[in-house]
Amino acid sequence: MAVNVRIPTTMRPLTGGEKLVELDAGSLSNVIAALEAKHPGMGERLLDDDGALRKFVNIFVDDDDVRYLDGLDTKVDDGWTVSIIPAVAGG
Repeated sequence: MAVNVRIPTTMRPLTGGEKLVELDAGSLSNVIAALEAKHPGMGERLLDDDGALRKFVNIFVDDDDVRYLDGLDTKVDDGWTVSIIPAVAGG
């Protein structure tokens, strides 16, 4: 089995329009590296220059915010879903 990564509309041009990408399981950092390898440009949209998650991108692993789990070290098992959710601001 694989991990399903949900791609938000604003990032779909980088995936050729794909809204769901299947990748191998592992840590979240491994999933992001595989996503970058398959669709160049995705890594820089998710990670800052220091390799940390960007402040205005939220990533959920099976409905849990990774910031409250182990961050990039969060384990992502086969069959789980990773959701990328850009933060929305305004007033």
